Amino acid sequence: MKLAGLAGVGVAGTGFATQKNSATEGRPFAIGGPGKHVQLFNMNGYAAPKLDTVRIGFIGLGNRGSEISFMLTKIEGVKFIGLCDLRPEKAQASKKRFNDAGVYPEIYTGHEDEWKKMCDRKDIDVIYIATPWKLHTPMAVYAMNQGKHVCVEVPAARTLDECWQLVETSERTRKHCMMMENCCYGFFELLMLSMVRQGFFGELIHADGAYIHDLLAGNFAKDKYYNLWRLQENIERNGNLYPTHGLGPICQIMNINRGDRMDYMVSLSSNDFMMGDLANKLASTDDFYKPYAGKKFRGNMNTSTIRTIKGRTIMLQHDVTSPRQHVSNYVVSGTKATAQKYPEPGFIFEATNFLPLTPRIWDTSSLHEPVSEKAYKELEDKYNPAIVKKVGEFAKEVGGHGGMDFLMNWRTLDLLRNGLPLDQNVYDAALWSAIGPLSEWSVAHRQTIDVPDFTCGSWETNTPGIDIELKNGGNTKVLSSP
Repeated sequence: MKLAGLAGVGVAGTGFATQKNSATEGRPFAIGGPGKHVQLFNMNGYAAPKLDTVRIGFIGLGNRGSEISFMLTKIEGVKFIGLCDLRPEKAQASKKRFNDAGVYPEIYTGHEDEWKKMCDRKDIDVIYIATPWKLHTPMAVYAMNQGKHVCVEVPAARTLDECWQLVETSERTRKHCMMMENCCYGFFELLMLSMVRQGFFGELIHADGAYIHDLLAGNFAKDKYYNLWRLQENIERNGNLYPTHGLGPICQIMNINRGDRMDYMVSLSSNDFMMGDLANKLASTDDFYKPYAGKKFRGNMNTSTIRTIKGRTIMLQHDVTSPRQHVSNYVVSGTKATAQKYPEPGFIFEATNFLPLTPRIWDTSSLHEPVSEKAYKELEDKYNPAIVKKVGEFAKEVGGHGGMDFLMNWRTLDLLRNGLPLDQNVYDAALWSAIGPLSEWSVAHRQTIDVPDFTCGSWETNTPGIDIELKNGGNTKVLSSP
C-alpha cells in the first residue's frame, strides 16, 4: 500500500498481518499469524511508582506549548527542568516568562536534535510534547526508551505502525503514554460521563463527535503553524485527520477498551472546494505559496461512522475549512435521554412520558423541547462529579479551552504524584489516533475496515478509566502563582 497513513502495514512486529480473501483483500488487521503483537504487559490499571515532585521537560513552545507549559506551574509538586523549541526566539520568550515568575528551567534550542539531549537527562520524570504531529510518535518513543513517562498532545500517532510503536514501547518500558489536549475534561463532557454512569441515559445507543473549526486562514498564514506544517497534513492525507477531540469523551462514556471495543468503521470525504482554490490564488501573487499551487488537498468534510462490538454506533466529522461555528458536535443518545452540547449551553432531552399500553409505545412529546434552564441546573447540582466541584472554578480562571486543559493537566499530575493509574493509557492514545489512518484507507478504497484491538483482548476485563469522583488521589493543590 502506498497510502501515507498506512506506512508500515504488513511489516513483522507492527501488529498487522495481511488477511486476503474475497471480502478483505489487502486490508490491515490485528489478527493471528505472523507479525501479531503479543501484549507484553497490560498498561490498563498500571500504577507507576509515585512521584512527590514531577520533574518535567517540555518540547514545543509555539501556539499551545507556550501557554500549556506555563499553566503547569500553577500545580503543586511540579518542577520544570527543561524547555525545548527548535526556534531560539520561542525558547527565549518562554524562558523570560518562567524566569519572571521565579522558575529557571534549562533551555534547549537551535538544533533539531536538542530535544534528545533533554530526554537523555536522568533528572526528568515526564516529557511533555506539544510539537507538529509528525514528531509526536518519534519523540514519545524515544522518551519512553529513556525511562520517561510521556504526555503527548493529539493525535499521538499518524500511522497504524506508529500506533503499535507506542503500544509496544509503553508495555516494554512500563512508562505511561497519556494523550493530552483531549476533550474528556470539558465540563459538559464530565457531566455527561457522570450521568451515564448513574444510569440517567439508560442504555447508550449512539454518540456524535466532531472537530469542526474554521482554520482555513490559519493554515495558510505564514506566522501560525511553523513552516505551514498543518497545511501540509491536508495535502498528504485524505480522511479524518483529527478525530480525537470528539472521540475521547465518547470512548469514556462507552467504556471503549474497558468492556466494549470498536469493531469496524467506514469513512467518506467530500471534494475539496476551498483549499486548492485559495492556494492557487495566493500563489498567483506571492511566490511563497507556489509549492502549494496545483496540489490535491484533502476533502473539506469527512464523515466516519464506527460500530462497536456491543452494537453501539459513533459518528465523527472533521472540517477545518468551512465557515462554520467551532464545535465538537458532542451528542449522547440513550434509551432514556439524549444530550447535545452545541450550540452552547448544552441541551438535555429527557424521555419521561410513556403511554400505559402493551406493547409499550413511546410518547416523544417530551423530546421536542430540552429540559428547562432550572431543571438543567438541578441536574448539574445532582450529577456534577467531584473533580469539577474541587477544581472546576479555578480551572475556569486559568483557562485553556474554557478550563478543560487545566483540569486535564491537574488530574494527570495528581495521579503521577499519588502513584495511581492514569485516566487514559497508551491503548486509548493508539486507538483514538488510529481513526485517522483507518479513515484514509476507507476513503481511498470505498469500503469498511476493521479496527485493530490494541489491548489484544484485555478490553473484556479491563476496568473503567477516569476516576471523576476522586475516590483516589485528588490531594494535589492548585497554586495562584508558581
